[in-house]
Amino acid sequence: MPLLRTELARRVAGDLEDGWCVNVGIGAPLLLPGQPTPGKEILYHCEHGLLGVGPPPEGEPDPDITDAGKNPVTLLAGAAAFDSSVSFAIARGGRLDLCVLGALQVGEHGDLANWLVPGGNPGVGGAMDLAVGARRVWVMMNHVDKQGNAKLRKACTFPLTGVGVVDRVYTDLAVFEFTGGALTLRERAPGVGLEEIAARTEATYTVDLWNRGAAA
Repeated sequence: MPLLRTELARRVAGDLEDGWCVNVGIGAPLLLPGQPTPGKEILYHCEHGLLGVGPPPEGEPDPDITDAGKNPVTLLAGAAAFDSSVSFAIARGGRLDLCVLGALQVGEHGDLANWLVPGGNPGVGGAMDLAVGARRVWVMMNHVDKQGNAKLRKACTFPLTGVGVVDRVYTDLAVFEFTGGALTLRERAPGVGLEEIAARTEATYTVDLWNRGAAA
């Protein structure tokens, strides 16, 4: 069965490494600060000017403390707030260990499209800065769009956010990794077969599954 959004967030959180500074983009990645990471300290960065955010508060939220999607979050001990110039100096200066972004399409060589559906309203935000400034870029998305079209494509048909910037893709069906500019299937969601993944993927890829408790 395809993973639910919270299950996908939990799966991504499981691969975060202790001490990483992680930017979370709008959409499904905003669920990451609410996921448990036992034994790991993850410093979450929000592009509008927060560092050190945690899950939504249990009580009445503070309307002035939100993530980039305007959802309420908490500030953990040692958190900092700053203006956009400082926030993007962090992003552009290579201070982010990882950026997790949503995507409209990902090309088979790691190209990313996530800011504009042709004919729609532009939503550039900070994705371009984050995609080229972070040390790693992971994508978190559904495997197909609402019309059932593959989002992992041979080439993106939407305007690009960055060329060859994606390192790893987590979808509700599988995990893919880019190595040397080529796409490799590394893991499949529980109960999801290789045939289903192939049928829903336009991009060319090889299969080399991780041997670390991956789905059977």
